[in-house]
Amino acid sequence: MSNTAEISARKPVAVSILFIVVAALGLLAAFALTLEKIHALTNPGEAASCDFSVVVQCGKNLSSWQGSLLGFPNPLIGMMAWPVVAATGVAMLAGARLANWYWRAFDIVATLGFLFTVWLYAESVFVLGTLCPWCMVTWIATITLTVVAKGYTIKNGVWGTRPWILATGAKILSWSPTIILGILLIEALIAQVRLDWINNL
Repeated sequence: MSNTAEISARKPVAVSILFIVVAALGLLAAFALTLEKIHALTNPGEAASCDFSVVVQCGKNLSSWQGSLLGFPNPLIGMMAWPVVAATGVAMLAGARLANWYWRAFDIVATLGFLFTVWLYAESVFVLGTLCPWCMVTWIATITLTVVAKGYTIKNGVWGTRPWILATGAKILSWSPTIILGILLIEALIAQVRLDWINNL
């Protein structure tokens, strides 16, 4: 039996649970932001409940063109995408063996979500001058999902079965907490230098 088959035969409990947890967090944030958008449309002029200061707020983000990049509020993308992540985690936990094409699509979409998150972060910090609380929950969930999904798919031979490829995936997966924390710390540091958010909470 190949290394890939042996790895795939073991139920990935930790990764499954992580997918479910980050999906729950992402869906919660998307739902909260959707409610805030509805509130803003039905009660124009009222501050959003997540507006804590000039810097830490979500009202400005939701009303900006960046907040509706595709012509509808960005949180609706999360409302559609996060249930798929949750379903994937549940399927894995139940012992389902998902096809390689599915994992490639999952990994690619997660990576696109990460790039979209990076763009939204840059627009929020450098253009809008805000840190949206629920957006930050989404950023954390998306970054975590992308790093773990990347490591998991590479480790399990989705992108090739050469030993060095599998070893790279295993290394990414084992170092994923450090990678995720490093990305978040870099974002926090940039935001602090740009917005001084600690003194503007």
